[in-house]
Amino acid sequence: MLKNVLENLLSKEHHPVNYICNSLKLKFMSLRLGDTVPNFTAETTEGVIDFYEFLGDGWGVLFSHPADYTPVCTTELGKTALLKHEFEKRNVKVLAVSVDPLDKHYGWREDINETQNCTVDFPIIADANKEVAGLYDMIHPNSSETFTVRSLFIIGPDKKLKLTLSYPASTGRNFVEVLRVIDSLQLTAKYSVATPADWKHGEDVIVVPAVSTEDALKKFQKGVNIIKPYLRYTPQPNLD
Repeated sequence: MLKNVLENLLSKEHHPVNYICNSLKLKFMSLRLGDTVPNFTAETTEGVIDFYEFLGDGWGVLFSHPADYTPVCTTELGKTALLKHEFEKRNVKVLAVSVDPLDKHYGWREDINETQNCTVDFPIIADANKEVAGLYDMIHPNSSETFTVRSLFIIGPDKKLKLTLSYPASTGRNFVEVLRVIDSLQLTAKYSVATPADWKHGEDVIVVPAVSTEDALKKFQKGVNIIKPYLRYTPQPNLD
């Protein structure tokens, strides 16, 4: 009888043991689309930052690197620096993170500027204690017990996760694609549209299913091209 009572108690979700286990599970669960991203304070090459304050009311791109002085990462940070004005005109702030200390970041940044013909002036987080890597689940044990994978997060003004990507160490990220996704996210956040495969800024978009064809014809003054009742195109609505 006592055994049954104990088993019944332990099966309850509110039992302290289970509560602790569930809390730990939630703490270390991967971020998913729509989640509010965790805030943090970190030392960076541009000084100490509070992540939420750094982003302000704009968009953000946080991307990680396995280590300093790695060749693929060097090209990635250089490409991001060269695209500075593209990110700025979309009201997007970028910052990188590596588990190496700050003094290594400074030396690496000089190498990036020299070899990639750029000026890296966005923050590179020194995450030696792996706090940020842990918060954002950037260390994947099957890949490495020590270093972050090539994770990338796009974060909206509401501090919610809009996109996440993870790349293997051997493959550099496509930052033109990151900009394309940001264009889509910013467009679809304001209008009742979605973007089709391979869409680029300026091309036709898709009317979302929640909008009836009757309402779409009223809403989109540039016209609606009805391919199927569920597949309807319209010119990009935020273009003159």
